[in-house]
Amino acid sequence: MGVLLYKWLIAASILWHPFYVSVTEIEHDKSDNELHVSCRIFADDLESALKKQSKGSLDIIHPANRAATDSLIAGYLRKHLFVTADGKTIRLQYLGYKIEEEAAWCFLSAEKVPAFKSAHVRNNVLYDEHPNQINMIHVIVNGVRKSTKLDNPKADADFSF
Repeated sequence: MGVLLYKWLIAASILWHPFYVSVTEIEHDKSDNELHVSCRIFADDLESALKKQSKGSLDIIHPANRAATDSLIAGYLRKHLFVTADGKTIRLQYLGYKIEEEAAWCFLSAEKVPAFKSAHVRNNVLYDEHPNQINMIHVIVNGVRKSTKLDNPKADADFSF
């Protein structure tokens, strides 16, 4: 009986204690020298951050004005996600987003990016919203995947290939 109660308490604490995690994947496409970036962010957390930024009402799941919502997300990511490859700043172009279950998948890319040996990523997405925010970063070059976890306030990660 004690073991069952213990397991129930653990499960209940997980359900009642929110966690804040985003996942960013940065993949170099060797065939066309492009960088493809996807960010998976909880939609309600992203929406909350965008509302504070725009000081207005917003619904990213059913936007009244998709172009305006895209503009807000692009501006937010421009302020909170930076990539440098071999010491050169990569200018990421926002492509759009889609909602999948509870997450917003945001997509970015950069053209004319040759394969690189080192990358620096600065990601402080949602750090202003949640003191315990965690941002997972995956960088893939030539099929080699490197990953790290950034715990707020740590926002910088370096990768070598």
